[in-house]
Parts: sequence; C-alpha cells; structure tokens
Amino acid sequence: MTPTPPLRPLGLLFALLVPLSWAPARAGELPTVEPAAVGMSKDVLAELDAVVDARIKKREVAGAITVVARKGKVVYFRAAGAFKKDSIVRIYSMSKPITVAAALLLVDEGKLSLEAPVAKYLPQFADLKVEGAKAKTATMTVRQLMQHTAGFSYGFFGNTAVDKRYRAENVLDRGSSLEALTKKLSSMPLLHEPGTRWHYSLSIDVLGRLIEVIAKQPLSAFLKARLFDPLDMRDTGFFVPKASVPRFVANYAAGGFVLDRPATSQFLTKPGLDSGGGGLVSTARDYMIFALMLAQGGVWQGKRILRAETVRRMTTNSLPKELLPLRLGPAPMLGLGFGLGVSVRISHADGRAALGEWAWSGAASTSFFVAPKQELVMVNMIQRMPFWSGLDLAIRPLVYRAAAVRKLEPAGGPR
Repeated sequence: MTPTPPLRPLGLLFALLVPLSWAPARAGELPTVEPAAVGMSKDVLAELDAVVDARIKKREVAGAITVVARKGKVVYFRAAGAFKKDSIVRIYSMSKPITVAAALLLVDEGKLSLEAPVAKYLPQFADLKVEGAKAKTATMTVRQLMQHTAGFSYGFFGNTAVDKRYRAENVLDRGSSLEALTKKLSSMPLLHEPGTRWHYSLSIDVLGRLIEVIAKQPLSAFLKARLFDPLDMRDTGFFVPKASVPRFVANYAAGGFVLDRPATSQFLTKPGLDSGGGGLVSTARDYMIFALMLAQGGVWQGKRILRAETVRRMTTNSLPKELLPLRLGPAPMLGLGFGLGVSVRISHADGRAALGEWAWSGAASTSFFVAPKQELVMVNMIQRMPFWSGLDLAIRPLVYRAAAVRKLEPAGGPR
C-alpha cells in the first residue's frame, strides 16, 4: 500500500514463526493475557501459525512477527522463519503515523494549527504554482500535509513532469537534510491544487521539517524525546545502532532473494535527512506500544501522550466524497477514507474489515490495523519488496474471527 524511500538512491527501488523469547529484562512489558480473558478464541488464533508457516514454506516471506491485542492486552505474539520477536525491521511508510502523531503533540500544545497555512511555518511555500498553471495556487494547510492533499508527489510512482523533476533533483537524498528537501520542493511546481486531490506524496516529510522548525531541534531528537522515550520504544529510530545490528534482519524480494543485507545496509549509518515519511526502523514490540497508545485514546500505562480528541481526529475520515476513492496505483482502494496519516474503513467494499478500522502499511510489506469498536490491534512485520499484501489479507480475517466478529456492521457510505 505504501511506497517509501528505496534502499539505495532514488529510482533504483520502489519505494516478521518458531516461538522465541526475549531476555528476562524484556519480559512482561507488553500487557499480556490469555485470549479467553478478553473474549478471543485461542484455537482460532492458533490457525495463524499454520497460515504464516505455509507462506514461509512457499518462500513468499522469509519470516514474520505477528502481534495481536484486544482491550489493551496482547493475546498472540509469535515470530517465525528468519525473524525473532525482537528483530529490527524497516517500517518505511509506517513511519508516517508516527510523524503525524508527533506533529499532533504540537497541536495539543497550541504551537501548531491544522488549518494554518504551511507558509506560516515554512515561508518558502508561500508562492507555489501547479505544473502547467499560470495562476497562484490556493493556500496549502498543515491538515493537507497530513492528508496527502497538499499537491506534492513522490517521484517514483508516476512519470509526470513533477515526478521527473523530483527524480532529477534527488529530493530524498538520505545524505542531505529536511531543510534541503523543503528548499528543493519549494522551488518546484505542485502536481495539483492543494485540497483538490488525494495523492500519496512527500508531504509527511515536509511535515517533519515543519516539526523541526517549531521545536527548534532535529526531527530525530523530537521523536526520541516526545514519543520514543516516553513510550519506551527503544529500538525505533532512523538507523540501527552498532549494538543492535545482530537483531537487524535482511530485506527480501519474492522467492527469498536478498535486497538489503544487514551487514551492508544504509540503515547502519545515521542519515542526514530524517525521513518522517519512510525512514524509520522499529520492532513489532515498539510499534504495538505506539498503536496501543493511540487505540487507548492517547494514553500508555497511565501516561497521557495525546489528547483523546486529537486521536479521534487523527483516526476519523476527513476526506470529502469528491476525493474518493483513494488511488495508489491503477486500482482504486475501495471503501477507504483517510484521516491524518492513516486510512479509515468507511464501507465494506471488500468484506475483510470492520467499519471504523484504521490502518497503514510500509513498502517492505509491514502492516498494522486498529478496529476500535472491536478493541482489536494487530501489528505484522515482514520484509518483502515491492509491497505485498498477501500475508496481511490472509491473517486479518482470522484475527476478526478469533474476536467472534461474525457479522460486520451494515455497509455505510463515505462521510
């Protein structure tokens, strides 16, 4: 679903079950209960083992780490194949909800407004034009950055003049900076008028720079101080520290071909550009903590991180009908709306998910979802590129069935 910066310079590539235990110091950090204690079927959850193992046997994935929680408690945590429970993976575009949540911290503090012009914080975006248009564009807002309606593109999906310019300028140069990225983007035309189209883009990276300007510190430092440390997301960051390299796993193509080896990966070095749109590595444990915090209305272990109303706003569709259906590639993403950094299920176009489910994924086929009414959270970490939804689509219905969600709510139209 979600492309992100490639493994090597732009244009080269598009862009976790043998049970194992953590060391004793790590045990019990995620609240864990027997499935029956929260209304889940242990037998149905056990079916996940066979589904994942079959995919590994067919060499569709090298391994997987799957975590399922209900009512804030983990009921299933299993690693298989080449991965262990504490393996570090590239999460690519699953970085986006984290960066959006970080920006929303500033909203909660009154330092940032969703409806404010981006140019209020980044003046270089005051005078933009759309490719091929003579008139000045409408005002681009902070909300539009979070929604992918700001008018930017990505550079490696399409072949428009804007995409070609992004590639020529190497806008996501890992060795540069967010300041340099925004300077480049502000000198280029937009792909479309802000607010008139949903187009997956570099807008969350622009949001990352906006955070830096307001917070007066690098995005990596802000994320660590305001999210990763308070949530004890100890293995999440923009590179893999030397001591953690033995836990960093390879990235693969279909059939087991290795695309990025841990010993030689670019993720072993600290980047100049903190890509909030796709540059983070993490673990299943860390991401489950982040997802549970949001699922619990912005609270983790009694500590409030975000206001409940802010989380509700983030996870509620805010796109008008005329901007639907979402498209990421030629096929429409039917039944999905979009909140702030996450997709939101607004109708049962595919019958695989409950209304109100919000989710996102990453280019190496990592994924997560939260079904608020069912109080379900799932994080699934694999490493396969380009993006492949096969495992997620196979296990998600089992998670719902284990929660006895036998009949989903009646279909509803876009809000």
